[in-house]
Amino acid sequence: MATTTARVEARSALDRFFKISERGSTTGREIRGGLVTFVTMAYIVVLNPLIIGSFSAQDGNAHRDAFGNILPVGQVAAVTALVAGVMTILFGLIANYPFAMATGLGLNAFVAVSIAPQMSWPAAMGLVVVNGLVVLVLVVTGVRTMVFNAVPAALKSAIAVGIGLFITLIGLVDAGFVRRVPDAANTTVPVGLGINGSIASWPTLVFVIGLVITGVLMARRVRGALLIGVIATAVIAIILEAIVNAGPSLGTNPKGWNLGYPAAPDDVVGIPDLSLVGDFNFDAWVQVPVITAALLVFTLVLTDFFDTIGTMTGLGKEGGLLDPDGQLPGVGKALFVDGLGAVAGGAASSSSNTVYIESASGIAEGARTGLANVVTGLLFIAAMFFTPLYQVVPIEAAAPALVIVGVLMMAQVKEIDFSDFTIALPAFLTLVVMPFTFSIANGIGAGFISYVLLRLLTGRARGIHPLMWIVSAAFVVYFALGPIQAAING
Repeated sequence: MATTTARVEARSALDRFFKISERGSTTGREIRGGLVTFVTMAYIVVLNPLIIGSFSAQDGNAHRDAFGNILPVGQVAAVTALVAGVMTILFGLIANYPFAMATGLGLNAFVAVSIAPQMSWPAAMGLVVVNGLVVLVLVVTGVRTMVFNAVPAALKSAIAVGIGLFITLIGLVDAGFVRRVPDAANTTVPVGLGINGSIASWPTLVFVIGLVITGVLMARRVRGALLIGVIATAVIAIILEAIVNAGPSLGTNPKGWNLGYPAAPDDVVGIPDLSLVGDFNFDAWVQVPVITAALLVFTLVLTDFFDTIGTMTGLGKEGGLLDPDGQLPGVGKALFVDGLGAVAGGAASSSSNTVYIESASGIAEGARTGLANVVTGLLFIAAMFFTPLYQVVPIEAAAPALVIVGVLMMAQVKEIDFSDFTIALPAFLTLVVMPFTFSIANGIGAGFISYVLLRLLTGRARGIHPLMWIVSAAFVVYFALGPIQAAING
């Protein structure tokens, strides 16, 4: 009898802390929702190492920093799972919402492709930490509202769509579906389909098969479609490689596997290598011009900040968690933890962590409180011990997930009013310049500057927020940095 009473009291304490009954949920629903959210998000532990990590510095496709260094895939997988687990649990305990956190897609690609090649990996991750600290200051001071209101809604949507296209292009290139045309200087076509206009390699064929599989799973609304798609495609890759022996690319074999080699692992379970934790510094401010570092941080802040606001609002609406005014109660706490996620991600070299839209799957299962996050977070921490499995997943198996994420982000294009050309052109430039120049910063800069100029020159300057003038001026300097430096040195 005493044992039963203790259990009831414990359950009541849990119920009171997370407000489970108050939000119309049950402990069972929260646990089930947390499990489903993990299943739909677990792909990030496979995907993030393939975006910012590399298997070998000798690999011709390795993601190297300015000094030729790489982040080992196994280490990135371990810290990706660790930070996702810890931050997801913290979000549940502090904000009490079923919004799980993990490394932000788009932001990690920006770090790998646009930031790290200009400096060392620790310096690049130091900028991610600074990004998180800036977000925390914006939250604490209340400036977040001013910043959010400064950028027109259409440009916010364009930024999201542009990042989606950017992610898609990365997936297509990494899979070998899109390749640079040999001797491009002598042709008007800089890129083409596969090799000589055809899918002439087994790894690229695996990507196509994986895209079809994942697309079908998404269309049929199968929970965990991205993860299932990655695993299924990886299995196909392992079987196929055992038959055809395509071999690794290593920069010399165009028909080989670009990143990751699909072979059965020696081990399934292993002790996680967490040596990347704490491997960051603030040397970016001396390794690149200060204005370049500042604009890189600004890009991280802007992307991270607006993506989080939109994601939280969407998840809150789906879960019926918004107040009558359409606001998320206690959003300050949620944004604060999200800022901590950026700091933690940079400090552990997993890249900025943010709230995941995939949390909607757990909400669909009935999750309404932070208890679901605790379940999801614990599963992420357990995933650290299975990192040997991640090293056999080739990028061709994970790239379909990048394309699918691009599709999901593309949906925001409907929020852009293309009938107003002062919005249409800036939005269009934002979303196309990102993939075409392989830079998120370039896309945002092109959009901001063109927006201010069009509004100014059509007599509609009054509607421009003062912050937009300041930011656009900074981007003008950013784009003219080369000539400015030459003039100063000359």
